[in-house]
Amino acid sequence: MHATARWTVRYGRDLRFAGEDLVPRRTRVGTRHGKVAVAVYGDGPAYVHLHGGAWLMRHPAMDDWWCRYLAAEAGVQVHNVDFRTGPYVTYPVSQEQAFDVACSVGARAVGGFSSGGGMAAAVALMARDTGALGLGLQVLGVPALDLASEVAAGGGTISTELRGLVRRVYFPDAARRSEAYASPLLAPDLAGLPPAVVLTGEHDSLRPDGDAYAARLREAGVEVLYDMTPGADHYFLTEDPVRARQTMALVAREVRRRVA
Repeated sequence: MHATARWTVRYGRDLRFAGEDLVPRRTRVGTRHGKVAVAVYGDGPAYVHLHGGAWLMRHPAMDDWWCRYLAAEAGVQVHNVDFRTGPYVTYPVSQEQAFDVACSVGARAVGGFSSGGGMAAAVALMARDTGALGLGLQVLGVPALDLASEVAAGGGTISTELRGLVRRVYFPDAARRSEAYASPLLAPDLAGLPPAVVLTGEHDSLRPDGDAYAARLREAGVEVLYDMTPGADHYFLTEDPVRARQTMALVAREVRRRVA
């Protein structure tokens, strides 16, 4: 998956609505688990982005289109993090690398899609718990927020088989899957977290995670902007480019309002 992703992953190829003129610069940032590469887009307050891939596919360029769009439309400097993934590391390496990069660049917001959305929620929790970072926003796109539980059976992109693989490879210690940074939905307390944008797809197996997390955040007094794409599975932005443009603009406006 690592070796072939650049040729096989085509997610977002029809969503390049802005920022095509940006030339990302490459840098390396130190973390407690070694240096990681980071692609930096645009200028402005730092926004850390964490790509998806089920903690199994290391390919941050899959979200190049999104990083360009957000940098151009929201007025932020997007840091797309090349954190390490399974099978070469296990939990909590990816989460800790993401948090360390966020601290290093002084992030004002953090976001991600799928597993990256779950990691963004974990980074927000780490920031609150340590007091090391003052985030103004967390953007959680179709997030994986509960690795201790099974996904609903019945098809869809995120299957019970994929969940099993992710657990075996990246979360092999069953006792740790319910920790807050592995499964933010199971965190005992969500008070004091930054405002959140929660994006889900109507038919996505992970939608219950997003729905439940949005509800728990609101109960804890956290402001939530929730948006569900009708008729969509996990790749919620690729099935209807017209709807995707609306969703992306919604997020960009909220990032600009909260951060930039």
